[in-house]
Amino acid sequence: MKSMGLPVVPSIASLARIFREAGVARLEPRKRPRSAWRRFVYPAPNACWQLDATEYVLTGGRKCVVFQLIDDHSRYAVASHVAWGETATAAIAVFDKAVAAHGVPQRLLSDNGTALNPSRRGIVGQLVDHIGALGVEAITGKPYKPTTQGKNERFHQTLFRFLDKQPLASTLEELQTQVDAFDHIYNTERPHQGLPGRVTPQTAWNATPAVEAPRPRPSRPRLERPVRKQPVKPAIPDHLPADTRVRRLSTAGTIGLDKVTYMIDSHRPFEHVLVITDGDRIIVCDTHGEVLVEHTRPAPGTRYVGNGRPRGPRTKNPGPSPKS
Repeated sequence: MKSMGLPVVPSIASLARIFREAGVARLEPRKRPRSAWRRFVYPAPNACWQLDATEYVLTGGRKCVVFQLIDDHSRYAVASHVAWGETATAAIAVFDKAVAAHGVPQRLLSDNGTALNPSRRGIVGQLVDHIGALGVEAITGKPYKPTTQGKNERFHQTLFRFLDKQPLASTLEELQTQVDAFDHIYNTERPHQGLPGRVTPQTAWNATPAVEAPRPRPSRPRLERPVRKQPVKPAIPDHLPADTRVRRLSTAGTIGLDKVTYMIDSHRPFEHVLVITDGDRIIVCDTHGEVLVEHTRPAPGTRYVGNGRPRGPRTKNPGPSPKS
């Protein structure tokens, strides 16, 4: 009525009362009144964009994906893109298309899909990396909570109602032409029920100045992962006697033999030693042949055998620690 230029326009409540009295409106007393809704809307255009993708079908049952990018404040369709699949390359394409026409937003809201924002899975996606270079903050909704992107989900339904009345497209180019025609009608001609005064998204976009674009973040230098040095193995003869074996001391300087822990030397962690078993005698030498300890096999049930040295505070070693 306002667009037709009527001088006096009745309120929505008055129209609803008239429709109920005429019997052309359904009575739903249990339905929550619209006045009780609390909408979350960003204060200006380009403060936040919402990106999502939905499947559609071409002739022959071939499936494709339609990316729809809208402004959260004005519900303005900033860009749409048709692709064969939901990929990061297609998501970057629709974002760049919108930036070229309307500038850089401050935030980009999407779901947790792999092609959009897999940050909750510990992965930096290509789209997140691409928009991060422009200073755009990538945000997502909670997993399995599509209501966070409810404006875009509702936008999909409006698109489907339009496309279902059009001839079924046979190529991506034909479907893109139909989607572009829908975006024009949606932005400039169709009053939006979710906007105050039921104005068009174009009117809501023009009513408030867009926010300033974020500053691009400086590129961080990529540091190469340091190469871990492999410990140098001592020179050990290839052929050892049958009663001799090579063992490596633990961090505490012990070895395990037949379910018994033997203390060798706490100052030699991770060193390789030679263990010689001669009947009940156990001799432990270093790789140069120096005897470190000698033990006799303990009685059954013993689990630990010390090296006979007193336990106490260690003497300060002026050299570097062998554990470093």
